[in-house]
Amino acid sequence: MNPGFTGSPLDRADRLRSDVDGYAAVLSDWRARILTLDGLDPVVTADGGLAWSTIAEIHVEAELILLGLADEKPHFVPLVEAEGDVFRSPAIWRALSMLPAEDAAIYGTARSLIDWHNSHKYCGKCGGSTSLFRAGWGRKCTACAKEHFPRTDPVVIMLAEYDGKALIGRQSRFPPGNYSALAGFLEPGESMEEAVRREIHEEAGVQCVAVRYVTSQPWPFGGSQLMMACIAEAHGDAITLDTNELEDAMWVTKAQAKDALTGADARVFNAPPPFAIAHTLLKYWAEED
Repeated sequence: MNPGFTGSPLDRADRLRSDVDGYAAVLSDWRARILTLDGLDPVVTADGGLAWSTIAEIHVEAELILLGLADEKPHFVPLVEAEGDVFRSPAIWRALSMLPAEDAAIYGTARSLIDWHNSHKYCGKCGGSTSLFRAGWGRKCTACAKEHFPRTDPVVIMLAEYDGKALIGRQSRFPPGNYSALAGFLEPGESMEEAVRREIHEEAGVQCVAVRYVTSQPWPFGGSQLMMACIAEAHGDAITLDTNELEDAMWVTKAQAKDALTGADARVFNAPPPFAIAHTLLKYWAEED
């Protein structure tokens, strides 16, 4: 099981982030590679990989974030000022469907860091402006010197299971026919299992008891998130929708899930794309004995 945005081949090189001399050396390395972006979207080469340039090939005015090392070559992404919405960018969905898993993982890291920097230009303690430090893995307030570091928000994403069927739902912003697993942020003072049960009940009115963890995935859109995929045992199959959260929800069999995952003509819904953990979770459940 290899969820999307995992499997980056880069050594994150934490040892260089606070090493002034070591970081200066990688910045001046003529072999350094710079990730090419179109706004916030990845640029895909003719052979389907991420596009890179060398420092010698381009003049970089933006600050650089060190993504890591591969074969001792430093890899950077420029800190661009841009906004993006994955649900309204067909270009990024096409790019992610083409990229190898390793390249998607590299892009996911870059996108998460850029979004974090663009939303943390001011100190949450005193309101002063912040500046990049630690090779792009932090910001420091220019007024009170408070240090800020990238954070990941925990999210549960889950299937409720009852009588051999799984519960899936759709939001109004989804393309027609698309369904996915239910999901929601963990709240303060809440365990992962409690969040799974609460979200399923809040969104679909279904009561669950036993919860089992399946896998996790970093998700770089809408803020950096860690998606924790679970399956919950439901008490019954009666659905009471929260229409502020979901447009529709339904129970599907494993055969119907397999049809959706393979794109069969007879499918009753469209599955999430392969790089989404909802796809991984649905596939795991459909193939489980």
